Amino acid sequence: MHNVKTCICIALILALTACGLGGAVAEEKLSIVCTSFPCYDFARAVAGDRAEIQLLIKPGAEVHSFEPAPSDIMSVADCDLFVYVGGESDAWVGDILSSFGDEAPDALRFFDCVEGIETEHDHDGDADHGEIEYDEHIWTSPKNACAMVWAVADALCAIDPANEAYYRGNAESYVSEIKALDAQFRDVVASGVRREVIFADRFPLLYFAQEYGLEWCAAFPSCSSESEASAKTIAMLIDKVDTDEIPVIYVLELSNGRTAQAIAAETGAQVRTFYSIQNVAESDFSAGETYVSLMQRNVAALQEGLN
Repeated sequence: MHNVKTCICIALILALTACGLGGAVAEEKLSIVCTSFPCYDFARAVAGDRAEIQLLIKPGAEVHSFEPAPSDIMSVADCDLFVYVGGESDAWVGDILSSFGDEAPDALRFFDCVEGIETEHDHDGDADHGEIEYDEHIWTSPKNACAMVWAVADALCAIDPANEAYYRGNAESYVSEIKALDAQFRDVVASGVRREVIFADRFPLLYFAQEYGLEWCAAFPSCSSESEASAKTIAMLIDKVDTDEIPVIYVLELSNGRTAQAIAAETGAQVRTFYSIQNVAESDFSAGETYVSLMQRNVAALQEGLN
């Protein structure tokens, strides 16, 4: 009799467990596909464990020359939400989404969430001079980043209203972290002895500089494909560093740093990395670095450069 009762109990437990597993399987996770790291990070922060998130542009890759593979296009076609910035580097997106017709997935374009900055834009050195475009690096302003996080929350709530409280709670938490970063940047700028930054690199930080009232000088335009500055440019930057007594010059993540090293050798300025977060190194991605953690590094780098 004891064995019979034991068998019945085990059977009941297995039945209940099976029901529980069935319920878990039934609640299938959302599929989110993101073009670049800022899109991925904001989606990750808001969706939490309710979604599987795919990053199309792999860590360490050159963003501006990315072309989607057929497998990438299939991933976009099959996802629940496609997230992209919508700038020059995402020029390929419109044609792909249009090709899907009525079968296109829900798409979130971050440029629709913020106000763009018009800029003289010499993309890869072959654009017509005087052509006006919008700088695409909108996430470098923490204020814009907050708007983008909320936009992800709105998009997910529309797709999955049953989990609205979860998504909005996650968004509120991440926005609080970004606002804390913003306060730190403002404190650094307010306490600095200068407002000028020198980048021996591209300068994809117009939104950041405008947000905090910084003046800047750089070796290349924001989306230039060049990696070697001319002798004239290097001489100009050396003179600028010497004349303005600039203690720190900056390079971007994934930069070869050769121009910065040449300037540092002549001026004695220190070289520091400033993270644009358009993409990240494989090591940082694997370590779980986020928009907030990388921008936190920028707080320290900026403080050193303004003092």
